Amino acid sequence: MRAEVGDWLVVEGVHLDDHRRKGQVVEVRGPDGEPPYAVHWLESGRVSLFFPGPDTHVEHHLPHHLRLPQRA
Repeated sequence: MRAEVGDWLVVEGVHLDDHRRKGQVVEVRGPDGEPPYAVHWLESGRVSLFFPGPDTHVEHHLPHHLRLPQRA
């Protein structure tokens, strides 16, 4: 996997009741865009070091259907 700062990581849930996790890459620590990544997670607002697994894919722009709903 290769990502750049600003890319989005989407982690698909592996179980029926799991939800997607969405986070933006804020730092690439591996060579040539490889993991690990420092990721700012949308749901929690936290930044963590992340080593993606096979359930993760990169999006250069977060697709509309994956964005968090807007608060009223």
